Formats: sequence, structure tokens, C-alpha cells
Amino acid sequence: MLEKENIEYEKSVLIGIINQQQDEEKSKEYLDELEFLTYTAGGEVAKRFTQKLDTPNPKTFIGTGKMEDVRKFITENDVGTAIFDDELSPAQQKNIEKILKCKVVDRTYLILDIFAQRAQTSYARTQVELAQYEYLLPRLAGLWTHLERQRGGIGMRGPGETEIETDRRIVRDKIKQLKDKLKTIDKQMAVQRGNRGQLVRVSLVGYTNVGKSTLMNVISKSDVFAENKLFATLDTTVRKVVIRNLPFLLTDTVGFIRKLPTQLVESFKSTLDEVRESDLVLHIVDISHPNFEEHIASVNQILDEIGAADKPTVMVFNKIDAYQPEEIEEDDLVTERTSAHYTLEEWERTWMNRIGDNALFISAINKENIEDFRRKIYEEVRKIHITRFPYNNFLYPEYDKYTGELKDEE
Repeated sequence: MLEKENIEYEKSVLIGIINQQQDEEKSKEYLDELEFLTYTAGGEVAKRFTQKLDTPNPKTFIGTGKMEDVRKFITENDVGTAIFDDELSPAQQKNIEKILKCKVVDRTYLILDIFAQRAQTSYARTQVELAQYEYLLPRLAGLWTHLERQRGGIGMRGPGETEIETDRRIVRDKIKQLKDKLKTIDKQMAVQRGNRGQLVRVSLVGYTNVGKSTLMNVISKSDVFAENKLFATLDTTVRKVVIRNLPFLLTDTVGFIRKLPTQLVESFKSTLDEVRESDLVLHIVDISHPNFEEHIASVNQILDEIGAADKPTVMVFNKIDAYQPEEIEEDDLVTERTSAHYTLEEWERTWMNRIGDNALFISAINKENIEDFRRKIYEEVRKIHITRFPYNNFLYPEYDKYTGELKDEE
């Protein structure tokens, strides 16, 4: 399958639709995210195209007039790739490639391509390869374009279909082989998790690029790879952390994203066993992102899918250093004040009202409020630890809520 390789920046166009499910503002936001994905994959965006459609065109996704506009732009500007914001059917992809005569990629395959670049360990590479093959299987017919001129007649019957069927069988066998390999690795990882003893397990979860790995580095004093790109972390990283004298295990996991390909959710469910088996979840949120509340909903949906929605959770709002509320001019009597105009203090009050003191506002990169973060994690881990080991209570004193210092045991 696809190997990790250095990709030169290639010119791309983005194509999305506006409908009842996603209005113009939502469509722009999705295309912003798609542009970031394109940049992460090694592309640069030359132009965006959007069209208002009730339902996508079953043959070409967008209308014929808009498709002609895209074709002209691609031809005139030497664009190599057309990227669609939604998953294309195999027939749509084949039809569009015939019209545009360039590489056609949808959001699903773009994410798979990024994962293929980022996968480091054998486990992550196997998971990504499985997702790629499952995506490829229904699209195999489109790969046999060199046979499309064979229209029948004497000596021309069937070889294309025979080759396709042979290829399908090979891919199905490969999928089975990869699933068996993942089962074996899962058993090994389950043994590893069992060998970690009874230490409290804490997992970092959140949308992609919210600063989980940066926070992991700050707290655990480790050197986990962190970068301002989507899906910088694919491999689950576990570190032993000690706050004051209380030890626990901290896990950094793969980031989530909206419209996450179903193939990836399935193949990465085993990776997310770390989250399922954790005692405490730290849900990291990038509060500087204008749509962070939707990101929270996306993450909660995936946590629900993997059976981890009922875990004790602390909401950690990161990147407060980058947060900028929208402003309303004093003489502006038309603009209605919304949550986009909230100050940090107002957001703090809002979330404290919703979930009590299980909300923290920090900057991992500038280490703002990190001591508050450490104190909160210490308190939550201590609650779990002394429930598991009641006789250890005296080893880990409580924080004094007035002085912020550890209490002396009487």
C-alpha cells in the first residue's frame, strides 16, 4: 500500500456544496478545515469552489455548469488535484476523473493519506493499511481504465472483469490478513496494559490539533512529537507521571475530526482501548477555535461510539493565549451579541455553571495556569487511588482549598 514519502507541495482546488445540512457559513468552515488537511498532506490550495445544491449530483457530485468552471480553472492553472469535501461514490469519482483529467481525491482519502504519512509504528501502519484497503475495495473497477477500449467481439470478452475479480480477491485476502494481524497485536497490547498494574490511568482526548501532545510534554517532561498540523500524533503514547508524590499513567491518543472516515473509526477502535480502559479522561479543547463547541460535540460522539462517554471527565480549555473574542463597535446598534463575543471570564463562568469545577482554562505552550491543572489532576487521581487502595490514604494528603498547599496529615 502507500508508503511514507516526501511530498512536494502540489496545486489543488477544493470543492464543496451548500445545502440544508450545511449552510454557507458551515460550508466555509468545513473548507477551512479541508484546506488545513490539504496543507498537512503536502498541498497548496489555488482556489475553492462551492455550489448550492439540495442533494449532490449522483453522477458528478456538483452540477455540470460548475464542473465546467472547475475544469477550465484546472486546465488554465495547471492544477494537479481536485479535492472534494464529502466522500465520493466510486462512480462519481470515475466520472469526475474523466471530465477533469486530473487526480480526484475526497475528504476520506485525504485523511487516509495523511495517516499513511504519519504512521510510525507497525501497529499504526497496519491500522492505516487496513482502512486504505477497505476504502479501495469498492473502487477497484476505476483502476482498470487501460481496458476500457475493449468493448467485446471475438477475443475481447471478459479479460477486464477477470482481472478485476482477481484483484478483488487479493484485496479481500489482504484485509483478512491485516485483521488477523491486528487481533494478534491487540492481544499483545492487552497483556502490556495488564502488566501496568493498578496505577490510575488518565487519557488525553480531543479534536485534532488542540495541543494534547504539547500538554503531555509539559506534564510528563517527555518528548512526544508535537506540531501545528492535523494528526501529528497517530501512535498512542503512555508515560508514567508523578505529581507531588502521586504516580499515575498518562496516555496521549490520536485526535478526532468531523466527518471522520468510518474505515478509520473501525480500524482505530483498538487504539482507543486505552481510552476505554482509562479511569479519568482529560478532554482537551482549543478555545481559540471559533467553533470549539462543535468540536466538543464531535469528540463526545466518538467517545460514545467507543463506549467511553461515562468516564469521569475534566474539560481542559487550552490555548487561552490565542483566544480573541469578536468585538462590537460602540456605534454598532445592529450586530447581536453572541457567544463569539464572550470574554475568557464569561466562558469560565459559563462552563463552571455547566459542569462545576471540572473545567480548567490553561495555555500549555506558555504554561499559564499549569499549577492549577496539576492540582486538579492530583485531586482527581487521588480520589480514584484512595478508593482503590484505602490504606494508602495517608500517603497522599489533600490540597487545602484556601492556601493551595498540601495539608499536613494529623
